[in-house]
Amino acid sequence: MKEFSFRAEIWLPLPRAEVFSFFSEARNLEALTPPWLKFEVLTPAPIAMRPGTLIDYRIRVHGFPISWRTEITEWDPARRFVDVQLRGPYTLWHHEHTFEDREGGTFCVDQVRYRPRGGALVNWLFVRRDVQRIFEYRQQKLRQIFDELDFRRRAGL
Repeated sequence: MKEFSFRAEIWLPLPRAEVFSFFSEARNLEALTPPWLKFEVLTPAPIAMRPGTLIDYRIRVHGFPISWRTEITEWDPARRFVDVQLRGPYTLWHHEHTFEDREGGTFCVDQVRYRPRGGALVNWLFVRRDVQRIFEYRQQKLRQIFDELDFRRRAGL
């Protein structure tokens, strides 16, 4: 079955350690996921992020409820981490998050390799567009959250 990839990049106006700290809290993913997916982290808090950490979610895709389990396979604090789907809507979901210092802030890259059930046709009809919309929403929310945090920091709040 064919593998597809998706890449999203964003620059955020805070230091890498602060940005990574936000991503280190699995529950923050709920704030970054579009409401139409009804995404919920099921794993009880606190979730200690490290290689081998398993995280369970519930999500709705086109109205169908889906259980999703990921494993943190790589964890390099403040630089990168990788989550891989063990159970969910894809036959492959490999999501690498990288963070680097750039221009007084943090440059973040999401690199996803995936194989949807149903292959190229399903990807073309639904999945690619859905993944793109999800990451567009995610970037919008990240800008909103980190612009607010940056404003508060600059204002001394």
